[in-house]
Amino acid sequence: MTGDHQTLALLLFSAFVAVTLGITTWASRRHHGSADEFYTGGRLFSPMENGFAISGDYMSAASFLGISGLIALNGYDGMLYSVGFLVAWLVVLFLVAELVRNCGRFTLADVVAARMGERRVRTAVGASSVTVSVLYLVAQMVGAGSLVALLLGGTSDAARSWTVVGVGALMVVYVALGGMRATTWIQIVKAVLLLAGALALTALVLLRFRGDFGELLTTAAERSGHGLDFLAPGLGHGDDWTARTDFISLGLALVLGTAGLPHILVRFSTVPTARAARRSVVWSIGLIGGFYLMTIVLGFGAAAIVGSDAVRASNPAGNTAVPLLALELGGGAGSTGGTVLFAVVAAVAFATILAVVAGITLASSASVAHDLYASFARRRDGAGGADGGADGGGGAGRRRYGEVAVARVAAVAVGGVAIGLGLLAQDLNVAFLVGLAFAVAASANLPVLLYSLFWRRFTTRGAVWSVYGGLIPAVLLVALSPVVSGGPGALLPGVDFHVFPLQNPGVVSIPLGFLAGWLGTVSSPEPPDEARHAETEVRALTGAGAA
Repeated sequence: MTGDHQTLALLLFSAFVAVTLGITTWASRRHHGSADEFYTGGRLFSPMENGFAISGDYMSAASFLGISGLIALNGYDGMLYSVGFLVAWLVVLFLVAELVRNCGRFTLADVVAARMGERRVRTAVGASSVTVSVLYLVAQMVGAGSLVALLLGGTSDAARSWTVVGVGALMVVYVALGGMRATTWIQIVKAVLLLAGALALTALVLLRFRGDFGELLTTAAERSGHGLDFLAPGLGHGDDWTARTDFISLGLALVLGTAGLPHILVRFSTVPTARAARRSVVWSIGLIGGFYLMTIVLGFGAAAIVGSDAVRASNPAGNTAVPLLALELGGGAGSTGGTVLFAVVAAVAFATILAVVAGITLASSASVAHDLYASFARRRDGAGGADGGADGGGGAGRRRYGEVAVARVAAVAVGGVAIGLGLLAQDLNVAFLVGLAFAVAASANLPVLLYSLFWRRFTTRGAVWSVYGGLIPAVLLVALSPVVSGGPGALLPGVDFHVFPLQNPGVVSIPLGFLAGWLGTVSSPEPPDEARHAETEVRALTGAGAA
């Protein structure tokens, strides 16, 4: 890229960082130190504000950079990500949003522990939530590295690495100082910028082809190097049984995983009522639906205007397709329009990454502090109850303030782990990495959540088995898959110990999570707590007694 690209994009980067740091400073001054304020922003956000924030949290670098890149390289097969990410919100709307808002307090573990043995359940769900969050964070780090590598000419590995470190440092600052209030407003600003940028690019692509989507597809197929196969299934995943199973596995993970993502579930606690939570989801579905339709146009537009070979030459995983498309739409390399449009898109993508990593880091630090640390502190102090004595006694009050301090330390630790893994995974597609996070969420978090909400006989053993029965196979299968070893695009290309043929473990690990929960329940020596289930059911359906 030229010096003009670099200068303008870096100025826009700096402007967004300055604005977000200003928001963080403002939020930190209004922060009263309570756990409720840090985790949920005081539950004061309106449905529209929370809908925009959910959209900002969900429309990640995987969406803007990764999905469009996959479509530009693989055509029809890349569209599965757009469709899967959108359809997943129907599961959230109809099965979990309102019930989680009524039953939960701060985290996913609050919903499950409302009727179970608290410490064991919190430990299991907390560990699962942190695992999912770290996998999701890695994808954002990889997206940031790819973006800055393109900005600086694609030749500096050191620049990519330092970008990953810089994004990690910023996300720690956002979370540690501003909590949920700052994170939410950063996500709202980012959602507006991203939707505006995507809409402008989509309009320019359609204008280039005079509004004829058929001509766009035909041109994309011609410039892809694959002809009409570009518009048919099988190009990205192949047509043998392994590839087809992998395709199904990915679809299951995308559709079911959203309802188990910790950073999405925690957003339902930031509004005052369950009705507001439901309306938030309606807002987010409208915004997210429009955005994912635009990613389809952008992906095929990149293939038609830039060319699949040029996208692959810039970044083998396709993560730079949208910035390259913006450059061409603005007039090409060296033109003023190309420089401006490229810089704007790069800055929007960078804003996307910063906002999403802040939300994920907050959710993971909340799991460490509220689920892992606080459950052991309650045991030590002798506090009991399903809510862990959250509002009772001086010891509980002191613990709440201690929780916030632990959450801030946890944000630093989670950021460090994500930075390290992000440096290892820089050559993988960001949408693909998010698909792995969705698979773990669907395997470990979704079964225990649905069983807790809808199965009267569900027990503590069933909950613990359900989490570990999905989490351990999912992580193990990923470690033994071609993602980690066995090929030039793997995390460890120099070795080969893969024995699991699929890249996404969802088709195996998701049923195992449900099966383990059932086996744990039917083999449990403890009877289910009918009274606590009835109380949870009433709270879930009516909101009576909800936080």
